[in-house]
Amino acid sequence: MRVIIVDDEALARALLREYLAAHPDIDIVAECRDGFEAVKAIAELAPDLVLLDIQMPQMSGFEVLALAGGATRYLFVTAFDQHAVKAFEVRAVDYLLKPFSQQRFDTALANARAAVTPVERIDAVVRDAQASAAPLERLLIRDGARVHVLATGDIEVIEAQDDYIEISAGGKRWLKNQRLAELEAQLDPRRHVRVHRSWIVSLAKLLRIEAHGKDSHVCVMADGRVVPVSRSGYQKLRELLA
Repeated sequence: MRVIIVDDEALARALLREYLAAHPDIDIVAECRDGFEAVKAIAELAPDLVLLDIQMPQMSGFEVLALAGGATRYLFVTAFDQHAVKAFEVRAVDYLLKPFSQQRFDTALANARAAVTPVERIDAVVRDAQASAAPLERLLIRDGARVHVLATGDIEVIEAQDDYIEISAGGKRWLKNQRLAELEAQLDPRRHVRVHRSWIVSLAKLLRIEAHGKDSHVCVMADGRVVPVSRSGYQKLRELLA
């Protein structure tokens, strides 16, 4: 397989060379520091695969792809998860989030060899984004063959429904195949609070807390929804809102 590496950072190119060295059938035919070099090299060398950074000076990875054409396969390598949906729309074979391991890189390379479809690889991007130490800023939600990007700041309420969660945001509701506890661990606990075993609420969308019977409370949200609050959830809310 003939490969071109495109990244404006020398250390990033060196890491890709190191990972590719584990594959004796790979021939690195060019390394490019910017989009202009990349377009020229792709046109002249006709590689089988381009490892392509997205954010580069003067010309982005997407502009490279648009100019060089889609005859070759493109594997995006970037530090930013927000471009994932667009990458799959232009039929990238995979999308690697920096930093990534040799194992993750090998999986992406295998996808490039097999020309696995974008929809089949979107879950890998979700897992990479969720593995970040920082709280999630966006969720990728699959809806058949379509993928929606939802800003976590827009989330109002999340409800557990067996193996799924229902996410309410902007007057719409989305189903996502994920456990509530898993998503809770990925959200900013100062912005989204688990107030009940089946519910997470956004503090920014919380209108008020009301008593509801003896020793129980509910959250009244900005959209009018009423969410039950457990004793431990009530304690967390008191501490955060004190």
